[in-house]
Amino acid sequence: MSRAYSILLLSAATACSGPSDTPADPVTVATSGKRDVPVADVPAEVLAAANAARDGFTIREAEAETRDGRSYYDIGGTLSDGTEIEFDIMQEGERWRVVETQRDIALAETPLPVREALVAYDAAFVSTRIIESVQTDGLVIYELYGPDGNDPQGRKIEVKWNGESADLLTREWKH
Repeated sequence: MSRAYSILLLSAATACSGPSDTPADPVTVATSGKRDVPVADVPAEVLAAANAARDGFTIREAEAETRDGRSYYDIGGTLSDGTEIEFDIMQEGERWRVVETQRDIALAETPLPVREALVAYDAAFVSTRIIESVQTDGLVIYELYGPDGNDPQGRKIEVKWNGESADLLTREWKH
């Protein structure tokens, strides 16, 4: 992931509902890059973690990568109602656990304070993709992607939602 594609935001705590709890220095997550993995080659423990995360989940695809020295699998598929969903599964010792659950959504599906924080930061930003990333502790990170004339990979803005306030992140969220 290029540095320009990463979160390069200034602290916008005054534009949000509460102060940001992240440092002001932009930081990116070091990654090996994702590689497709045939589902048949995914370790049984990873598949079990994905299947246990949600009833009615059908695995369709898998990717593997190393982030900040830790092994991850992204397991994508559908729920019984047709909703597309992805589980990010991290290795901890010999154990694999789901660390976040992601799905694509429309901007209108984000909480109003998230949209207000985005507009306060950059009213001209037009998102072309939004990922809702639910963390295991209940926090939600909204990953908003849009065009960037200077970077062919586009631009990414992340907003943290704790159920009460929205904060622009100045560091890329680790999961």
